[in-house]
Amino acid sequence: MPPLIEEDRKTLLRVARQALEEGVCGVTELKELPHPAPALMEPRGAFVTLRKHGDLRGCIGHVQTSAPLYTTVQECAVAAALADPRFPPVMPDEAPLLHMEISVLTTPKDIAPDRIVLGEHGLIITRGWRRGLLLPQVPITWNWNREQFLEETCFKAGLPADAWKKGARIEAFTAEIFEEPPESPVHSPSQDRVPHITTH
Repeated sequence: MPPLIEEDRKTLLRVARQALEEGVCGVTELKELPHPAPALMEPRGAFVTLRKHGDLRGCIGHVQTSAPLYTTVQECAVAAALADPRFPPVMPDEAPLLHMEISVLTTPKDIAPDRIVLGEHGLIITRGWRRGLLLPQVPITWNWNREQFLEETCFKAGLPADAWKKGARIEAFTAEIFEEPPESPVHSPSQDRVPHITTH
């Protein structure tokens, strides 16, 4: 699938920001995008990450979905603000302080551990009903090597660190990652905590 053009990225950031700011004010109906570009109608997984003063404030996403991409991004923006169980809901006066990053995913595929490329691949590790996911930018932020990335994804799934060596399924995906411009209130990533992802 070809990369999103710059105009499509700007549109996704715009509709996500609008959905977030309306959602924290109690608006529950997402606005339809008039005449969306074909790429924005494709059913693709996506995550929205919110940071405040560099600290993680919410991150919610869908790995795979049948909904149009722009709708998925809208839903994830609202959910990251209001439904991430690790944080209290974002208040209306807090929304302008949040910096938004969007990750648009490719379809996950099985991968051998030695084929994982740090900074390019995100990981999903599954065993039974347990599943953990970390986005491609996470190991770069935390300066992990490949084995640490695998171990941390196992921890995210609630599995032992070595589960990836003992039969757990390893899948990889890539992501187009883009964010609001630097003039937004928050820009630099925090080193205070791993931005663990809540999947739905």
